[in-house]
Amino acid sequence: MLGSQASPKIDARVEDLLREMAPQVLGALVRRYGQFEACEDAVQEALLDAAMQWPDQGVPDHPRAWLTTVASRRLADQWRSEHARRRREATVAAMVPADESMAADPSILRPQHDDTLTLLFMCCHPALPPSAQIALTLRAVGGLTTAQIAAAFLVPEATMSQRIRRAKQRIKDTGVPFRMPPPSEWDDRLRVVLHVLYLVFNEGYTASSGEDLQRSELTAESIRLTRAVRRLLPDDGEVLGLLALMLLTDARRHARTGGDGALIPLAEQDRSRWKAESIQEGQALVTRTLAAGPVGPYQIQAAIAAVHMEAPRAQDTDWPQILALYDVLERMLPNPMVTLNHAVAVAMVRGPKAGLDMLESLDSDDRMAGHHRLDAVRGHLLEMANEGAAAQACYHQAARRTTSLPERRYLEARAAHLNEATDSVPRVRDRP
Repeated sequence: MLGSQASPKIDARVEDLLREMAPQVLGALVRRYGQFEACEDAVQEALLDAAMQWPDQGVPDHPRAWLTTVASRRLADQWRSEHARRRREATVAAMVPADESMAADPSILRPQHDDTLTLLFMCCHPALPPSAQIALTLRAVGGLTTAQIAAAFLVPEATMSQRIRRAKQRIKDTGVPFRMPPPSEWDDRLRVVLHVLYLVFNEGYTASSGEDLQRSELTAESIRLTRAVRRLLPDDGEVLGLLALMLLTDARRHARTGGDGALIPLAEQDRSRWKAESIQEGQALVTRTLAAGPVGPYQIQAAIAAVHMEAPRAQDTDWPQILALYDVLERMLPNPMVTLNHAVAVAMVRGPKAGLDMLESLDSDDRMAGHHRLDAVRGHLLEMANEGAAAQACYHQAARRTTSLPERRYLEARAAHLNEATDSVPRVRDRP
């Protein structure tokens, strides 16, 4: 939530706490004072103050109240310096010190009082276009930087920055209220809310950039928020499907990297390290939601994940069933990432040539132009087809294009392995 500003080096415990507290503090400020953009700026400054002070001075007894008070004072300073209207000036002038503020608003201290979900639905208000809803929520609730959001949307960072800025201005201009929508409006916003949580989870599960493959604080927060949505809509199939998908996917987290942080692909993972508790809960949710019908995209993706988790070994995976599910998903939710995964399933059932043929449709898709995953999947399928030189070239191209260090190292290692294999093949010398 510290945004794209340079932040001081802080220990993981403080960083995780700040990420957890940030949307709660922002929600509390917007609820009390309005002015979404001004509140977000104030929260950012409070987070930076905490990042500088807490490692040396210790985390305060009530960290959320500390952040709320500091951010409120930043608002007061900002509004005074801008010569705000007398009514707003009087409201801010009435602010009290931290301990008195906590007594005046006990909700700050109640762990169960969390404005994050209200903030989530506010950012998904129908006054905003869908792309702005998702971008703003990823920024305000998910804590992603503008660069990370741009990577998730496959657009330039400058484009995403402008999109977020317009969304904030739209909230200001339309006076979007800070409150949970009535139940009659939940369905209209739920699709965007779930998509936001899905994107936050994906960024946490495979970080778009940096030295670490995963960001567990993001996956944990997205699962927490999805559980909160489920409490509101306990029988909604897609809410259950998304939660199941997250749990089943996150269950593999500890097996995805080695001791040195190197990426381990699904087929090579030690399945005894998969989290049994998450698998059991996720599979139970899949069974429940598929039986209830009708079925949506998250439920299909959860079913695919469940099939993977059922196989005791990679070679036992029921690929025909996975392919059948991808056939359904592609018709239901056609997009390049679904096609990419669909092509792998096709290759596993019908052979790598069939999978490579499917990938050709993505070469003209602007959303995939220059995306490293298209090169990586093509390299994998070429390797399956014993076309080592072509696969090696694709791996090198993918390694150059990814901004994730673990992915780059993995792709470079695959290319090096193919190079060694090629060098070890005896060559017939030309006759003199």
